[in-house]
Amino acid sequence: MTEELRHWAASHPGAVRIQNQDSYICRPRLGLFSVADGVGGHSEGDVASSQVVTLLGEISETAPPSERLAEVRTRLHAAHCKLLAEGQARAPQVTLATTVVVLMLHEDHFAFLWAGDSRGYLLRDGTLHRLTSDHSVVQELVDSGAITPAEAETHPQGNVITRAIGAGGPELLIDKALGAVQPADRILLCSDGLYKALGVDEMVEIMAQDGDVAQMLVAAALARRARDNITAVVVAL
Repeated sequence: MTEELRHWAASHPGAVRIQNQDSYICRPRLGLFSVADGVGGHSEGDVASSQVVTLLGEISETAPPSERLAEVRTRLHAAHCKLLAEGQARAPQVTLATTVVVLMLHEDHFAFLWAGDSRGYLLRDGTLHRLTSDHSVVQELVDSGAITPAEAETHPQGNVITRAIGAGGPELLIDKALGAVQPADRILLCSDGLYKALGVDEMVEIMAQDGDVAQMLVAAALARRARDNITAVVVAL
């Protein structure tokens, strides 16, 4: 299936910020794609996000498909431990942290692994399905019924995440979503700078077009004056 994959990727600091702390990696021969978003408000988020994609980039293409998902988990845990140790070794102690969403494709199946609020979506038959659930304070409020999804969009704690690579204790909790792909599916991985700037209908319209849809998504978010870094990776079957 990897021979049939087309993909596009684009990233931009956004309309307000100067530094881009997002990182991404596309390895179609391995069926691996990822977006990492350095945690805003902490030191060197770009260092944290690049550390994750660097370790994912070291996975051998000769790794058997049955072992690749476990290898991704191992690399994410390694990045978590490395960032924790580096932050603790600094004086004063700092937090080097990043969100991450990883897509693994093999034959007609996909797997998402993630920590934080970077997201994975599936576009199928004109409908955009969100396949990841944010690890954030606002998502917990929505899940508990304390606020509505509409209220979540403008909530003052919208940027507060509850899980990240390099933050918290030594144990890293990674969520997983599995599913089957179909011909003509398109999959989107993105940082929060994208989905907070664009509505679902606009994302669907852009993703269905021909051409570099990742660049189109980023350009549309910039036109909406996105306040955060913007990264989009789109995979087409």
